[in-house]
Parts: sequence; C-alpha cells; structure tokens
Amino acid sequence: MRLTRQSNYAIRTLVYCAVNDPELSRVAEIARAYGISELFLFKLIKPLVENGLLQTVRGRHGGIKLGKPADQITLLETIRLTEENFALAECFEEGADCPLIGECDLNGALREALGAFFEVLAGYTIADLAAKKRSIRQRLGLSTTEAVNADSAGNIVGDIVAA
Repeated sequence: MRLTRQSNYAIRTLVYCAVNDPELSRVAEIARAYGISELFLFKLIKPLVENGLLQTVRGRHGGIKLGKPADQITLLETIRLTEENFALAECFEEGADCPLIGECDLNGALREALGAFFEVLAGYTIADLAAKKRSIRQRLGLSTTEAVNADSAGNIVGDIVAA
C-alpha cells in the first residue's frame, strides 16, 4: 500500500503549522519549504479546513494554523480525509467480479492488515511528529529563536525552549 502525495503533504503541512505555532503559516512559505506548488497545496488543504484540522485567517497578514491542538489530530484522521479509498485488492472494490468473493480468505486477511494499519495510524498525532520542534523548524527554514524562563532577578528557572 502506498499513500498519495496528498496524504504525504497534508501531514507535512500540519506538522509545519504545529512547529510554527502560535504564528500563522503562509501557503507560499509552506510550498517553498517542501518544494511543491502553491496550487497543489491549496487543493490539499481544502478538505483539512472543511473538516476543522486547519483554520484560515484572511487578510493582509492572514495565513493558516491548526484548527485544533496538534495532540488531537491523528494521522488516521488526516489520511482518511486525503485518500480516496483503501482497496488493497480488487475484491475490496464495489462490483468486483472475482468468483471467490465470500469463499476466499485473502479478503479477510487484507481487511485484518488494513485494520492493524489504521490502528497504528490512530496511535500517532501531529504533535508526535512535531516533537523535535527545534530541529524541524531549522530544516524548514523557520527561525529558531530561543526563549528562556527566568525569574525577576534573571535567574534561569526552567529549560531553554525553542520558539
């Protein structure tokens, strides 16, 4: 089984927005970071916006951002929006004319494998993929300014955090 480019770049777009949070992400910047066309990106984000995974902000300084927290967006949810079907074999498709449908165990085995695939995808979120925020921001060409938690006297009281 192979996922489409739409699924691949939809996930990448969500990760980009997650590591760029709280800033708005611009379609042109995302397209440039991944080496894809803006038109392709606009087409693939449409279902993500319609289903609440992304939110658009209009205006001169507009852009896109996650529509809900990254830890609430699963890979399964994303892939279900971007893949047309999950037919692993002809017998999965409506109107298949195999004489063994209903008697062959291949269909059952493939359904079990697809179920396991879905279960794994449901266990991962965009937050999991964006966990290496600093490294990902750097690879995507986003700024990697650091914020330091300090008390009123200037003493560091927490870890240095990548912005």
